[in-house]
Amino acid sequence: MSITDWRGLHGDRFEGITTMVTGGAGFIGSHLTEALLALGARVRVLDDLSGGDRANLQPLATRYGDRLEFHENSILDQPLLADLMRGCRYVFHQAALGSVPGSIEQPRHYSEVNITGTINVLEAARAAEAERGMFAASAAAYGESEQLPKIETMPTDCRSPYAATKVAGEALMAAWAAGYPLDTAALRYFNIFGPRQNANSAYAAVIAAFAAALIEREQAPVIFGDGEQSRDFTYVDNVVHANLLAAASPRRLGGAVINIACGQRISVNTLAAKMAATLDRPHLKPTHQPDRPGDVRHSQADLGRARQLLDYEPIVGFDEGLAPTLGWYQSVMV
Repeated sequence: MSITDWRGLHGDRFEGITTMVTGGAGFIGSHLTEALLALGARVRVLDDLSGGDRANLQPLATRYGDRLEFHENSILDQPLLADLMRGCRYVFHQAALGSVPGSIEQPRHYSEVNITGTINVLEAARAAEAERGMFAASAAAYGESEQLPKIETMPTDCRSPYAATKVAGEALMAAWAAGYPLDTAALRYFNIFGPRQNANSAYAAVIAAFAAALIEREQAPVIFGDGEQSRDFTYVDNVVHANLLAAASPRRLGGAVINIACGQRISVNTLAAKMAATLDRPHLKPTHQPDRPGDVRHSQADLGRARQLLDYEPIVGFDEGLAPTLGWYQSVMV
């Protein structure tokens, strides 16, 4: 269950509307699916389960019945994608392969799924005369630039094949918005965390990886580098809120790239200490390993464009979001 009152924030704007969520059984996609269902929408989920899990949707299927449709397949299946898109007003494109290290190991596979798959989604949405598509872009686009905070007008600096595929997706969103009636927006996510984030992957995000170490294995978490690298950790409900604002916006967004975050930095060392203290394991001090290739040193978002175009403000702060996140990991790991 979400900690956010979606009806209180968005009213009946999505009541009775049919939507598509690609990657909707995944971490972010399932939270977005949950919010849309709570707001009265019909949701079609397409997910090949390479990163998602049916269990993320099972409670929603029980609660909302046939307003949720789940289809296990890939965004590379063009005929199925086109069929599912018919009648959809909005598409929330969350499906992607999402690991920097994974993309370094498999650059061609990442390109096929993240770039060709995005073209397939755009073409299906265009053919179905959908109104708007929201794309899950990434702060990895900023690379190793030392400028803080990160602002959308900065040049991109792709330091991994993953980042390159996400920047390509942004360009595709802008191109389709310029050339066709379909409107689009590219939302650059900054280090999203929350319940349902996979902690078992070799490429798990840092909060999920730390939770697995501290809770499941009762071991010291591993930090790559000196731990003074910092991130704009953003609770998942903020991303969901931004997607809903973008979909409902009365203005044409025209493929705009928009940062979505909280606008503050927290070091990995601080994160590890806070998590260990919260979980009553302060004796589990982190160990350090060499930096990982493709990782960036610091990341923090400028939210000016999000405020201007979407009237976006973060709705859940870091500490407020960390508590239910760790509570969820404890419930599934202990």
